[in-house]
Amino acid sequence: MPIFWWGLILILYVSPQLGLPQGGRLDNEFWIDTPTGFMLIDSWLSGMPGAFENAVKSLILPAIVLGTVPLAIITRMTRSAMLEVLGEDYIRTAKAKGLSYTRIVIVHALRNALIPVVTVVGLIVGQLLSGAVLTETIFSWPGIGKWIIDAIQARDYPVLQGSVLIIATIIIVVNLTVDLLYGVVNPRIRH
Repeated sequence: MPIFWWGLILILYVSPQLGLPQGGRLDNEFWIDTPTGFMLIDSWLSGMPGAFENAVKSLILPAIVLGTVPLAIITRMTRSAMLEVLGEDYIRTAKAKGLSYTRIVIVHALRNALIPVVTVVGLIVGQLLSGAVLTETIFSWPGIGKWIIDAIQARDYPVLQGSVLIIATIIIVVNLTVDLLYGVVNPRIRH
């Protein structure tokens, strides 16, 4: 399901049921200074009793929209990798040695099952950045996604080039981090 469609479904059906804001980072009844730019921190520091609660409520739907699809992918990948690893010979050997099931799963199986999961998590970062563009537009959040959409509509090419450069840099840094994490997760490639 496309991320924008999932966001619209949540806005139309879930938001009225739970009384959650349908857009924006804070209702119009609250006017606070934003020295940090992080609405949760700024609403907490403002001292207004309902501002922080409203900022948290405004964050729920966009977080669900951005998090559910990657969560499903990571969960499926972890499950299939764990099922594959739990059938290996060294797991049977650990069971025969009398190790507890928790120790076998956490120390032996999970570490080896994380190898493909780390790859998928690295790839999902790009998907999250592209999904943020649509999510910020749907929920009227000011951010890099809304900035990109506004630049496209205004044909502001320098801003568009800068945003593509920022996103590409983030993806390169994430891929480098994934490569470094392989050395931590997989002891065979530490050399």
